[in-house]
Amino acid sequence: MKPIQKTALTILFTGLTAFTLMGCSKKVTSTGGGGGGGTVSPPITVKTDVNMWLTTPDQSQLLAKQNVSLLFNTSTNSNTTINVDSTTTYQSIDGFGFALTGGSAQVINAMPAVQSNALIKELFATDSTGINISYVRVTLGASDMSATPFTYDDSSTPDVNLQNFSIAMETDLIPVLKKIIALNPNIKILACPWSAPAWMKSNNNLSGGSLLPQYYNVYANYFVKYVQAMQAQGINIDAVTPQNEPLNPSNNPAMVMQDTAEAKFIGSYLGPAFQNAGIKTKIICYDHNCDRPDYPVYVLNDQTANQYVDGSAFHLYAGNISALTPVHAAFPNKNIYFTEQATFSTGTFSGDLNWHVTNLIVGATRNWSRNVIEWNLATDPNYGPHTNGGCSTCQGAVTVSGSAFTRNVSYYIVAHASKFVKAGAVRIASDASTVFPNVAFKNPDGSKVLIVLNSSSNVASFNIQYNSKIVTTTLNGGAVATYTWK
Repeated sequence: MKPIQKTALTILFTGLTAFTLMGCSKKVTSTGGGGGGGTVSPPITVKTDVNMWLTTPDQSQLLAKQNVSLLFNTSTNSNTTINVDSTTTYQSIDGFGFALTGGSAQVINAMPAVQSNALIKELFATDSTGINISYVRVTLGASDMSATPFTYDDSSTPDVNLQNFSIAMETDLIPVLKKIIALNPNIKILACPWSAPAWMKSNNNLSGGSLLPQYYNVYANYFVKYVQAMQAQGINIDAVTPQNEPLNPSNNPAMVMQDTAEAKFIGSYLGPAFQNAGIKTKIICYDHNCDRPDYPVYVLNDQTANQYVDGSAFHLYAGNISALTPVHAAFPNKNIYFTEQATFSTGTFSGDLNWHVTNLIVGATRNWSRNVIEWNLATDPNYGPHTNGGCSTCQGAVTVSGSAFTRNVSYYIVAHASKFVKAGAVRIASDASTVFPNVAFKNPDGSKVLIVLNSSSNVASFNIQYNSKIVTTTLNGGAVATYTWK
């Protein structure tokens, strides 16, 4: 990767410390004029109306707070202007975060207690010290990012009364979740299975196959027992999806569940089972790629299923993020969620930063999603643990090696939203721009957040307009910034 120019902001403010760093894995030095030794004066904090946090594609600045003066004024210029209008509101925001897979929990839990607790605090604490992850996705049983495939009832023969059901094997996930909940009792947790127990399936295998109709009722009770077992551990499951990637038979574990089957399962079995058990956990349908919006539309058009479905969940390994909006338009009283996208060892920091901010942080939320969840929270240096046949190139938000960890690109992608956009915020209007993809939010305390990417390869300036006043700011090509103001 070629180094890029210093940011224009750094150039403009030479002689000042350009930023203070939060959560950066690289040592970054201050800029300065003049040479030689001598005592370095402490940085002067400039007066500003707008705070700015910056990540550059060359990684010289990583979620770095800029010491720059951004004062609203009434001047005019020819720059592109992003008008932010907090009087026009859209969907509420539940949060931003990652999948806490079994493998993620395993590598975090294996760290020495001091370092493990410090990492969890950095990720999940709600104060200013961390990145404030407010939404996690957990796997109901194993995913492909678990050391081995399993479910919570791996009987050798059909166990229709679920007498062998147990979550006792979650010796890493449950302790980590309890630490997270201690830091943020209001964190939202979405759970989804990669497969039903093999004895419930057409191929009697945890990979591939489909759920046999004769076990629909048993599988619905399996979900009930899971939600109740987690609740007994003090872990509230906010939502479930019936199946991760229901059109993907090739993972390990995996299970196919066509739209007709999912509508039937939700409407006649899972929804009534939750209702009869007094379970308030939301049921979200689909949980797969944007290339098949007809799937959630089918489920939501099924009136028996519709009454139990909170909304639809999407991934973006295929299709276009704009597919979320027609689903919202067809069912405006149902919610939209974005629940998975991986970064890979084969990618680049600059390329992934640009694509994920454009399509997920900006794209998903501008297309009505209440959340954005990236894929795996943590891996070891070999991109594991994972099952045989599971993803061997999925990069965690952090890589854990012994007692140490490093932060990867998805950490910064999510942090540019999660640290600043609080649960209960609402998306507000902001002018769309091809060069400057952006999205704006208003927090419950009234503060505003604007996330902007410079999608070009050149340094470029633009205006932020709010209440008929502007500030002018500059971003390097490929850089992303979060701007906040009262």
